[in-house]
Amino acid sequence: MPNSITFTAMLSIDPKAIKTAQLHGYLLGSIAPRPICFASTIDAQGRVNLAPYSFFNVFSACPPILVFSPARRVRDNTVKHTLENVQEVAEVVINVVSYDMVQQMSLASTDYPKGVSEFKKAGFTELPSACVAPPRVAEAPVQLECKVIQVVPLGDQGGAGNLVMAELLRMHINEDVLDDDGVIDPRKIDLVSRLGADWYSRAKDGLFEVAKPLKTLGIGVDALPNAIKHSRVLTGNDLGQLANIEVLPEQAFERAADDELSHEKAKTLLQKGQVEQAWSVLLKNEN
Repeated sequence: MPNSITFTAMLSIDPKAIKTAQLHGYLLGSIAPRPICFASTIDAQGRVNLAPYSFFNVFSACPPILVFSPARRVRDNTVKHTLENVQEVAEVVINVVSYDMVQQMSLASTDYPKGVSEFKKAGFTELPSACVAPPRVAEAPVQLECKVIQVVPLGDQGGAGNLVMAELLRMHINEDVLDDDGVIDPRKIDLVSRLGADWYSRAKDGLFEVAKPLKTLGIGVDALPNAIKHSRVLTGNDLGQLANIEVLPEQAFERAADDELSHEKAKTLLQKGQVEQAWSVLLKNEN
């Protein structure tokens, strides 16, 4: 019987023949979905940094070893604060990312100046660790306290990775994500993973998009008006979207709505990705 397979045209790429940014995009789009390492570190002065990395996985159970890679920035060949920190203080907390915290996690990837706490900017809660100095993310369903045992640089050009090998010292699991047998339930933990461009995947629901943080600095959750920041309706994901703007709308503190109806309307708009319209409702500018 003749072979019925139809072969389609293939794009063949020499990685040395295209720009790093273009190659980076192809790699992120094809090797996916990738788990997310939400890494909490401190520098020698005790300043906390929190940043996500999707070049990440677990590679051994005995000893328990996790590896993630804060790559040199493609655009200007600078290094991440996370890398600087683990070279100064060889400890890290790796927090896993659930759907309920994905917008805040994305906001934490903003390149805030060294010394600015992404915990505060993204609206996360610091939780003291048992074995290491960096704090845990209280909102994360699993937190892994680790000591860094080796950092392996893979190059000195933009896009080059730095393999951070970390040994697990203590693991914390929110009991709400366990089933009756004490096993992590994939539906309850509701993990998200990273693909290319703005794409993510939710383990139980599939693909969704999260707008990239601004190239300029987002104001952060800590800068939101109290009536919005302490809303009983808006979630962490909602606040993460609202805080990913360059400047607050005019008279935001004076006009911020504190009624639940306005917040419910804004929440519906945010679920559709309509951030500007949500702000209009919250500031009572709606028609």
